[in-house]
Amino acid sequence: MAESKTLRKPIFTKVDQLRPGTSGHTLTIKVVNTKMVLQKGRPDGPQVRQIRIAESLVGDETGMIIFTARNEQVDFMKEGATLTLRNAKIDMFKGSMRLAVDKWGRIEVAEPDSFKVKEDNNLMTFDHQPTPDGVRIASEEENLLW
Repeated sequence: MAESKTLRKPIFTKVDQLRPGTSGHTLTIKVVNTKMVLQKGRPDGPQVRQIRIAESLVGDETGMIIFTARNEQVDFMKEGATLTLRNAKIDMFKGSMRLAVDKWGRIEVAEPDSFKVKEDNNLMTFDHQPTPDGVRIASEEENLLW
């Protein structure tokens, strides 16, 4: 008979610990707001599959970041919702970090939490520029010059 594997407890990451190019994050976040970026296809038309992409401002008590929600994930992104993201990753878009969950990850509705999102630590305001030594994070003042 096959041995049963015991599941490990997930190690939760905070938003301020996220870095470019990393993956496998488990986070508990709150949705601050959501904006639909792309919606294609009609459910009643010949194209059955509808493509939806939304950008949601999400965060925890350490900071905020944009989450890119695709298709069914958009339904979870309701303002004020508390969610657990499993196996989340960081994608780069125009020099800014974006949090995402692909087919290997999962989004779950979590119990409402009492933490307040720290809005003054916005991870999108930093420009993450690749260098030969790794990634240089431009200061907020440098970003304002763009």
